[in-house]
Amino acid sequence: MQRIHISLANQCLRLYQNQYLHAKYAVSTALNGPGQLRDSACTPTGKHKIRLKIGGHCPLNTVFVGRRPTGECYSSELACQAPDRDWILTRILWLTGCESGYNRGGDCDSLHRFIYIHGTPDTEPMGVPMSHGCIRMRNQDIVELYDQVSHQTEISITIG
Repeated sequence: MQRIHISLANQCLRLYQNQYLHAKYAVSTALNGPGQLRDSACTPTGKHKIRLKIGGHCPLNTVFVGRRPTGECYSSELACQAPDRDWILTRILWLTGCESGYNRGGDCDSLHRFIYIHGTPDTEPMGVPMSHGCIRMRNQDIVELYDQVSHQTEISITIG
């Protein structure tokens, strides 16, 4: 059995296989901190699962918009053309909340908030909150994680 634990305080994602720590990655969660509400730009806490895995055979640095590859590959030139763009790169693990009324349903639904674990430009800092609600990872790290997890992998996102 595998599971993921994401600590907002430590800005760290840990992958466990059969109760043993298998991998550890630095991440970047929401600049606005923890929160459940739609349009809050906060990272939701609580129990989640991977709803969909997207981009499995795409090249490193593939750009996604609306969960679809655009045909672009991230570069410094592309970044200069769109300096305010929130880049979603390489792979997407789309999360769904498991706690009705807390992170599932209504104005707090993680799936409908489009909360992902995804790649980001390697120039972006890890270990500090900077995202708009998602969990950002280095591109090579998201590829490694993506290849190890399955659909429905349990995820716990905690403040501590």
